[in-house]
Amino acid sequence: MQYRLKYDPAAEAVHEAMPAVPSEALTLALAAACSDPIAATQPYGEDDGVIRMLITDAAFAVLLIGETLRTVTVLQINYIG
Repeated sequence: MQYRLKYDPAAEAVHEAMPAVPSEALTLALAAACSDPIAATQPYGEDDGVIRMLITDAAFAVLLIGETLRTVTVLQINYIG
């Protein structure tokens, strides 16, 4: 079952401001995370299955995985392009 993607407003602004190529790579990685959040991400600190990190060549995002409501919430995006 697919997870629903949600954004913190500040994280969404960073994603929207990124150049096209790295933004598309992040979008595709987020889509993969919505299909299988654990397989598409890495632990952020202790592996609790809730706070995860998504890494692309030019950015990384901190995600909150909500099992009950089936959501992936983007808490923070750092563009390192």
